[in-house]
Amino acid sequence: MSEKKLKYVGTRPIRHDGVDKVLGKANFGADLNLPGMLHGKILRSPHAHAKIISINTAKAEALDGVLAVITGDDFPPPPSGKGSVEGPQDFGDMARNVMAREKALYTGHAIAAVAATTTRIAEIALKAIEVEYEVLEPVMTLERALAPDAPILHEEMRAKGEEPLPEGPTNVATRTVMGFGDVDEGFSSADVVVEREFTTETVHQGYIEPHAVVARSISDGRAEVYCCTQGQFMVRKYCSKVLDMDPTQIKVTASEIGGGFGGKTVVYAEPVSIVLARKSGRPVKIVMSREEVFIATGPTSGSHIRVKIGVKNDGTITAADATLNYEAGAFKGSPVMAGMMTIFSPYRMDHVRIEGFDVVVNKPKVAAYRAPGAPMAAFATEGVMDELASQLGMDPVDLRLVNAVKEGDTAAYGPKFKVHGFIDTLQAVKNHPHYKAPLGPNQGRGIACGFWFNAGMQSSANVILNEDGNATVVTGNPDIGGSRTSMALMAAEELGIPVDKIRPVVADTESVGYSDLTGGSRVTFATGMAVVEAAKDVVRQLRERAAQTWDVSVDDVEWRDGHAVAMNGHADDHEPLSVAALAGSAAKTGGPISGRASLNARGPGPGFATHICDVEVDKETGRVSVLRYTAVQDVGRAIHPSYVEGQMQGGAVQGIGWALNEAYMYDEKGKLQNPSFLDYRMPVASDMPMIDTVIVEVPNPTHPYGVRGVGETPIVPPLPAVAHAVNQATGVRFRSLPISPPRVLAALDD
Repeated sequence: MSEKKLKYVGTRPIRHDGVDKVLGKANFGADLNLPGMLHGKILRSPHAHAKIISINTAKAEALDGVLAVITGDDFPPPPSGKGSVEGPQDFGDMARNVMAREKALYTGHAIAAVAATTTRIAEIALKAIEVEYEVLEPVMTLERALAPDAPILHEEMRAKGEEPLPEGPTNVATRTVMGFGDVDEGFSSADVVVEREFTTETVHQGYIEPHAVVARSISDGRAEVYCCTQGQFMVRKYCSKVLDMDPTQIKVTASEIGGGFGGKTVVYAEPVSIVLARKSGRPVKIVMSREEVFIATGPTSGSHIRVKIGVKNDGTITAADATLNYEAGAFKGSPVMAGMMTIFSPYRMDHVRIEGFDVVVNKPKVAAYRAPGAPMAAFATEGVMDELASQLGMDPVDLRLVNAVKEGDTAAYGPKFKVHGFIDTLQAVKNHPHYKAPLGPNQGRGIACGFWFNAGMQSSANVILNEDGNATVVTGNPDIGGSRTSMALMAAEELGIPVDKIRPVVADTESVGYSDLTGGSRVTFATGMAVVEAAKDVVRQLRERAAQTWDVSVDDVEWRDGHAVAMNGHADDHEPLSVAALAGSAAKTGGPISGRASLNARGPGPGFATHICDVEVDKETGRVSVLRYTAVQDVGRAIHPSYVEGQMQGGAVQGIGWALNEAYMYDEKGKLQNPSFLDYRMPVASDMPMIDTVIVEVPNPTHPYGVRGVGETPIVPPLPAVAHAVNQATGVRFRSLPISPPRVLAALDD
């Protein structure tokens, strides 16, 4: 990593896309309109679990203004067998989620779709479609899904993974076990053992912008797609799998995105829009309503977790054991593995066992939500750690300091930790004025830790030098949290030109090399690494052009502060050449100058955070008010500190909402009762204090500027931190979320 004093990295310029967004000029998913465009609408199942006996679309097709009606029969058969599964994605399940085939598996499951000249006609057409169902008992909870007499969602599904496994048809998709040592031996040497069970409900990411897509079918069979997404290459790949098309037949342009948090890392309306466009011969636009977003896109899992931890009287952990049950929704693929990887990772232990179950239920197929799987796991582990600290009479920070993982320690999921700042975050909390501030009546304080392993993956970048010496940075990752400016800052540092002389661009799938999606806290690390490499390529060429201009060896040219400088006895003969001068003469020295890089980034570096939360509980109403909140996190190096602070604050607020109020509420038939922001209670600004942030910088040695992912980790500690604060305020330990006013009152009454 560079030892030089940094000029641009670590500063706080305004974001390049900020003015357009403030003025309403930025183009989001629903903003594109094409000539001759039709409006698409999707018919959704009113039942949580039902066989589809028949679908009659004749009346809808006969309506004036309806140009296309489609069902599952208009799609290729869902992929199966070898090649149908890639990483965590099963493309056969994805195809059935995009459009139901034999069964409707949740209320809101897509059954058919129409394209019409107006949205009103499309809505009338949906009502004209006749569907005959055989309604089945819905499976809405983990308890019911795992019962011996539970209705089975997928008769063909057999549990996979570690034995013992259920026999025959089952709602258990996988059973996974990991760990090392001998937990029985570890528990036998413990002085104190605490074992508890914890539950969390289904919650949604709550992004502001609903899903929106415009698709156009071109005469040669190609399709063009414009949509709000966390990854245009992801949309291309997934649509090609669902529709049995070559990826090169699909061009995807990502719009600006009004939030995603993991919820826009899959496809829903995109393949439907392509099929409607192909059938109608016209562009088709689909914009989900808020209700559709809630009932038909992926929330995160509800969970049931059992955690058992043993400690010595000095606080040293002797053994830990956990069982995690996560809802996958209607199709397999919950984040239970990520929950298993993170549940004990902040703490050093010699004996650990972790068991995880991926379980299907009649709810929407889950999607990622910011550190998917980790917040629920931390809620359980940190809850037990807090209770252990109480029983031992130890300060909760001290208990964690005794057990905190250090460089060289082995994580429960296998790898050895490299350098990180977890202990630094704990020390920062212990020394922070917040931790020592007095509390009043009915007030409580909680602390909790969180971990996320972060991701690298594949990224590409181009850096194009313009003739005036300014530069364009082209990447393939939608900007969710300010990544355009972060890319520009790193390019500015390498090139030595002001950041406002750099234009960062998010390109379509035909204008830049392949990049994995924006998620997993990977973009500033991995795509930033590609930008740095592409900028270095430009600097190499600039040195070559200067050497050619001066008729010296390239080894006699150094790049310094945005200038080519002659070295090795040539300095007195040649004045330094600026980027602008070299770019202006590029036509005479070989032509345009541009750099590019494509890589599979390794070593993203772990993310650790420790949070402090103060609450006050109104014992007459049960309302919990957050009075003060401080988030401390090791960020590696803050490329743009304001955006890092924003990630920390945003994650904390989302976690607080998850802890206190957010939950999907279903009736006995599996219908969601609160599919709107009026009834799904997310925190708003008036609910929150200012979230204080403390940035700890322990640079990640695998990145040129020390970056480690930031965006996932902040949502992990709030669930337990809030619960611990409420416990201190009330004397009641809450092991089920949300800690809503009715639950608080009931607990106080008990």
